Amino acid sequence: MIESVDQSVGRVIKKLEDLGLKERTVVFFMSDNGGLSVKEGPNTPATSNAPLRAGKGYLYEGGIREPMIIRWPGEVKSGSLCREPATSVDFYPTILEMAGARQEPGHMVDGVSLVPLLRQTGSLGREAIYWHYPHFSNQGGMPGGAVRKGDYKLIKFYEDNSIELYNLKEDLGEKNDLAGKMPEKAAELKRLLEDWLESIKANMPLPNPDYKP
Repeated sequence: MIESVDQSVGRVIKKLEDLGLKERTVVFFMSDNGGLSVKEGPNTPATSNAPLRAGKGYLYEGGIREPMIIRWPGEVKSGSLCREPATSVDFYPTILEMAGARQEPGHMVDGVSLVPLLRQTGSLGREAIYWHYPHFSNQGGMPGGAVRKGDYKLIKFYEDNSIELYNLKEDLGEKNDLAGKMPEKAAELKRLLEDWLESIKANMPLPNPDYKP
């Protein structure tokens, strides 16, 4: 599958080159989720995202940490590496700035432009990034939300409002839940997540009155 993706990307780049568009086209490459870490059926065997925990359908790093490459001729230094977290909602404001286009008045934009990172002229200057996953997944994931601020990431599970806190710099595999050891940090991130959910009027899961354990 990886070889097939590589070949397909090559065909796209070759077509841009044939059309004389390669040097004036920006290419974004990103996965939609982490690898499938559970067996879904006879033709979908599980894979391993080690050292990341879990995979597709989960809020752990195995489900939400993706490969991303941006090719921007004349602007992005070839082979350069950036470790600042970004998210797919950043693509829209990034493309607007790349194209010199203006944002529509009154149009809500969730992300921020990645251009300062791509040009290596500065940081993004945002406080945190967020995830909202208000449903069950067929991979076994539960309804929840997550927030990452700096090296710390908090996950809140909507069924019972339990939380987990991890230091991704020291514990990339999310094996050591720090919520009980760092209650102030956990409370800070929990409040950030809840304020964000309220600010965007996020749809939240509702209890099923017909549920029978």
